[in-house]
Amino acid sequence: MLKAVILDFDGVITDSEILHFRALNSVLAKLGFQMTKKDYYQYYLGLSDLDFFKELEQKGRLRLDSRQMQQALEEKKQLYEKLAMTEGRIIEGVRDFLEMLRQNNIPMAICSGALLPEISLILEGAKLRHFFDCVVSAEQIKKGKPAPDGLLLTLQKLNEKNKNPITADQCVVIEDSHWGLEAAEAAGMHPVAVTNSYDARQLTPAEKVVDCLSELSMSDLQELCLRSMPYGS
Repeated sequence: MLKAVILDFDGVITDSEILHFRALNSVLAKLGFQMTKKDYYQYYLGLSDLDFFKELEQKGRLRLDSRQMQQALEEKKQLYEKLAMTEGRIIEGVRDFLEMLRQNNIPMAICSGALLPEISLILEGAKLRHFFDCVVSAEQIKKGKPAPDGLLLTLQKLNEKNKNPITADQCVVIEDSHWGLEAAEAAGMHPVAVTNSYDARQLTPAEKVVDCLSELSMSDLQELCLRSMPYGS
Protein backbone atom coordinates (compact mmCIF):
# COMPACT_ATOMS: atom_id res chain seq x y z
CA MET A 1 0.00 0.00 0.00
CA LEU A 2 1.23 3.48 -0.88
CA LYS A 3 1.80 5.55 2.25
CA ALA A 4 4.25 8.28 1.16
CA VAL A 5 5.75 9.99 -1.88
CA ILE A 6 9.25 11.45 -1.68
CA LEU A 7 10.33 13.85 -4.42
CA ASP A 8 13.70 15.09 -5.52
CA PHE A 9 13.78 18.86 -5.97
CA ASP A 10 16.03 19.97 -8.84
CA GLY A 11 14.76 18.52 -12.09
CA VAL A 12 11.56 17.15 -10.52
CA ILE A 13 9.82 20.10 -8.87
CA THR A 14 11.78 22.96 -10.38
CA ASP A 15 13.61 23.32 -13.68
CA SER A 16 16.85 24.32 -11.99
CA GLU A 17 19.53 21.84 -13.08
CA ILE A 18 20.77 24.28 -15.72
CA LEU A 19 20.93 27.04 -13.09
CA HIS A 20 23.18 24.88 -10.90
CA PHE A 21 25.38 24.19 -13.93
CA ARG A 22 25.72 27.89 -14.73
CA ALA A 23 26.49 28.81 -11.12
CA LEU A 24 29.09 26.06 -10.76
CA ASN A 25 30.72 26.98 -14.06
CA SER A 26 31.05 30.60 -12.94
CA VAL A 27 32.97 29.40 -9.88
CA LEU A 28 35.09 27.03 -11.96
CA ALA A 29 36.01 29.83 -14.36
CA LYS A 30 37.77 31.63 -11.52
CA LEU A 31 39.63 28.40 -10.73
CA GLY A 32 40.97 28.08 -14.24
CA PHE A 33 38.66 25.90 -16.33
CA GLN A 34 35.15 25.40 -17.65
CA MET A 35 32.96 22.31 -17.77
CA THR A 36 30.81 21.35 -20.72
CA LYS A 37 27.09 20.85 -20.19
CA LYS A 38 27.47 17.33 -21.57
CA ASP A 39 30.06 16.40 -18.93
CA TYR A 40 28.02 17.95 -16.13
CA TYR A 41 24.89 16.03 -17.03
CA GLN A 42 26.76 12.79 -17.61
CA TYR A 43 28.97 12.73 -14.52
CA TYR A 44 27.94 15.30 -11.90
CA LEU A 45 24.30 16.40 -12.06
CA GLY A 46 23.08 14.18 -9.23
CA LEU A 47 25.78 15.21 -6.77
CA SER A 48 25.61 17.77 -3.99
CA ASP A 49 27.86 20.82 -4.38
CA LEU A 50 30.35 19.43 -1.88
CA ASP A 51 30.47 16.05 -3.61
CA PHE A 52 30.82 17.82 -6.95
CA PHE A 53 33.98 19.65 -5.89
CA LYS A 54 35.35 16.56 -4.11
CA GLU A 55 34.83 14.51 -7.27
CA LEU A 56 36.78 17.07 -9.30
CA GLU A 57 39.57 16.89 -6.72
CA GLN A 58 39.67 13.10 -6.92
CA LYS A 59 39.95 13.32 -10.69
CA GLY A 60 42.86 15.76 -10.36
CA ARG A 61 41.03 18.68 -11.93
CA LEU A 62 41.02 20.82 -8.78
CA ARG A 63 43.18 21.34 -5.73
CA LEU A 64 41.40 23.19 -2.94
CA ASP A 65 42.33 23.56 0.70
CA SER A 66 39.52 23.73 3.27
CA ARG A 67 39.28 27.53 3.09
CA GLN A 68 39.13 27.52 -0.70
CA MET A 69 36.52 24.78 -0.63
CA GLN A 70 34.26 26.77 1.69
CA GLN A 71 34.76 29.87 -0.42
CA ALA A 72 33.81 27.98 -3.60
CA LEU A 73 30.71 26.51 -1.96
CA GLU A 74 29.57 29.87 -0.62
CA GLU A 75 30.15 31.63 -3.93
CA LYS A 76 28.19 28.96 -5.80
CA LYS A 77 25.33 29.24 -3.29
CA GLN A 78 25.09 33.00 -3.74
CA LEU A 79 25.25 32.78 -7.55
CA TYR A 80 22.55 30.10 -7.63
CA GLU A 81 20.22 32.07 -5.38
CA LYS A 82 20.47 35.10 -7.67
CA LEU A 83 19.64 32.94 -10.70
CA ALA A 84 16.79 31.17 -8.92
CA MET A 85 15.16 34.45 -7.91
CA THR A 86 14.98 35.62 -11.52
CA GLU A 87 14.85 32.42 -13.57
CA GLY A 88 13.60 29.65 -11.27
CA ARG A 89 10.30 28.09 -12.28
CA ILE A 90 8.09 25.19 -11.21
CA ILE A 91 7.83 22.40 -13.77
CA GLU A 92 4.47 22.01 -15.48
CA GLY A 93 2.24 19.42 -13.84
CA VAL A 94 3.89 19.56 -10.42
CA ARG A 95 1.22 21.58 -8.62
CA ASP A 96 -1.63 19.38 -9.89
CA PHE A 97 0.30 16.24 -8.90
CA LEU A 98 0.83 17.53 -5.37
CA GLU A 99 -2.84 18.46 -5.12
CA MET A 100 -3.81 14.94 -6.17
CA LEU A 101 -1.65 13.44 -3.44
CA ARG A 102 -3.01 15.83 -0.83
CA GLN A 103 -6.60 15.04 -1.77
CA ASN A 104 -5.79 11.36 -1.22
CA ASN A 105 -4.09 12.05 2.15
CA ILE A 106 -0.67 10.84 0.99
CA PRO A 107 2.22 12.35 3.01
CA MET A 108 4.84 14.10 0.87
CA ALA A 109 8.47 14.97 1.45
CA ILE A 110 11.47 16.33 -0.42
CA CYS A 111 14.88 14.66 -0.40
CA SER A 112 17.43 16.68 -2.31
CA GLY A 113 21.13 17.22 -2.78
CA ALA A 114 20.46 20.95 -2.87
CA LEU A 115 20.90 23.24 0.12
CA LEU A 116 17.89 24.12 2.27
CA PRO A 117 17.98 27.89 1.50
CA GLU A 118 17.97 27.06 -2.23
CA ILE A 119 14.96 24.78 -1.82
CA SER A 120 13.08 27.15 0.49
CA LEU A 121 13.61 30.11 -1.84
CA ILE A 122 11.70 28.45 -4.68
CA LEU A 123 9.11 26.57 -2.58
CA GLU A 124 8.07 29.69 -0.72
CA GLY A 125 8.06 31.81 -3.87
CA ALA A 126 5.80 29.27 -5.59
CA LYS A 127 3.69 28.74 -2.43
CA LEU A 128 4.36 24.99 -2.39
CA ARG A 129 5.99 24.55 1.02
CA HIS A 130 2.73 23.59 2.75
CA PHE A 131 2.46 20.39 0.71
CA PHE A 132 5.51 18.80 2.36
CA ASP A 133 5.72 17.19 5.78
CA CYS A 134 9.51 17.52 5.74
CA VAL A 135 12.46 18.58 3.59
CA VAL A 136 15.81 16.77 3.77
CA SER A 137 18.66 18.71 2.15
CA ALA A 138 22.39 18.32 1.58
CA GLU A 139 23.38 19.82 4.96
CA GLN A 140 21.56 17.08 6.86
CA ILE A 141 23.41 14.04 5.52
CA LYS A 142 27.01 12.87 5.24
CA LYS A 143 26.62 10.72 2.13
CA GLY A 144 24.65 12.05 -0.81
CA LYS A 145 22.99 10.13 -3.61
CA PRO A 146 23.42 7.39 -4.81
CA ALA A 147 23.78 6.47 -1.12
CA PRO A 148 20.34 5.92 0.48
CA ASP A 149 21.11 7.98 3.60
CA GLY A 150 18.98 10.98 2.65
CA LEU A 151 15.94 8.88 1.81
CA LEU A 152 16.23 6.85 5.01
CA LEU A 153 16.42 10.08 7.03
CA THR A 154 13.38 11.37 5.15
CA LEU A 155 11.45 8.23 6.06
CA GLN A 156 12.50 8.64 9.69
CA LYS A 157 11.22 12.23 9.70
CA LEU A 158 7.95 11.21 8.05
CA ASN A 159 7.42 8.58 10.73
CA GLU A 160 7.95 11.17 13.44
CA LYS A 161 4.90 13.00 12.05
CA ASN A 162 2.65 10.01 11.35
CA LYS A 163 0.84 7.80 13.83
CA ASN A 164 0.92 4.76 11.55
CA PRO A 165 4.50 3.65 10.75
CA ILE A 166 5.54 3.86 7.11
CA THR A 167 7.92 1.22 5.76
CA ALA A 168 10.39 1.75 2.91
CA ASP A 169 8.44 -0.44 0.48
CA GLN A 170 5.38 1.77 1.01
CA CYS A 171 7.24 4.79 -0.41
CA VAL A 172 7.45 5.96 -4.01
CA VAL A 173 10.47 8.12 -4.84
CA ILE A 174 10.38 10.44 -7.86
CA GLU A 175 13.74 11.35 -9.38
CA ASP A 176 15.24 12.74 -12.58
CA SER A 177 18.67 11.06 -12.51
CA HIS A 178 20.19 7.62 -12.09
CA TRP A 179 21.92 8.77 -8.87
CA GLY A 180 18.58 9.37 -7.20
CA LEU A 181 17.00 6.23 -8.66
CA GLU A 182 19.88 4.12 -7.35
CA ALA A 183 19.46 5.71 -3.92
CA ALA A 184 15.76 4.81 -3.92
CA GLU A 185 16.54 1.26 -4.91
CA ALA A 186 19.18 0.97 -2.17
CA ALA A 187 16.68 2.32 0.39
CA GLY A 188 14.16 -0.38 -0.55
CA MET A 189 11.74 2.17 -2.02
CA HIS A 190 10.02 2.31 -5.41
CA PRO A 191 11.87 4.56 -7.90
CA VAL A 192 9.93 6.51 -10.53
CA ALA A 193 11.71 8.67 -13.11
CA VAL A 194 10.68 11.79 -14.98
CA THR A 195 12.51 12.57 -18.22
CA ASN A 196 13.18 16.22 -17.37
CA SER A 197 16.98 15.80 -17.40
CA TYR A 198 17.67 12.47 -19.13
CA ASP A 199 15.87 10.31 -21.66
CA ALA A 200 14.26 7.03 -20.63
CA ARG A 201 17.24 4.92 -21.77
CA GLN A 202 19.41 6.56 -19.10
CA LEU A 203 16.91 5.94 -16.30
CA THR A 204 16.97 2.14 -16.18
CA PRO A 205 16.84 1.75 -12.35
CA ALA A 206 13.29 3.17 -12.47
CA GLU A 207 10.27 0.90 -12.04
CA LYS A 208 8.28 3.41 -14.09
CA VAL A 209 9.33 6.28 -16.38
CA VAL A 210 7.11 9.23 -17.34
CA ASP A 211 7.65 12.44 -19.26
CA CYS A 212 5.58 14.53 -16.84
CA LEU A 213 4.15 14.07 -13.36
CA SER A 214 0.66 14.61 -14.78
CA GLU A 215 1.01 11.14 -16.36
CA LEU A 216 1.01 9.50 -12.91
CA SER A 217 -2.32 8.49 -11.38
CA MET A 218 -3.04 7.26 -7.89
CA SER A 219 -3.59 3.77 -9.27
CA ASP A 220 -0.13 3.88 -10.90
CA LEU A 221 1.48 4.75 -7.57
CA GLN A 222 -0.54 2.20 -5.63
CA GLU A 223 0.35 -0.52 -8.12
CA LEU A 224 4.07 0.07 -7.60
CA CYS A 225 3.75 -0.54 -3.88
CA LEU A 226 1.55 -3.60 -4.34
CA ARG A 227 4.35 -5.30 -6.26
CA SER A 228 6.33 -5.83 -3.06
CA MET A 229 3.40 -7.29 -1.12
CA PRO A 230 3.20 -11.07 -0.58
CA TYR A 231 0.74 -12.84 -2.83
CA GLY A 232 -2.74 -12.90 -1.36
CA SER A 233 -2.08 -10.16 1.23
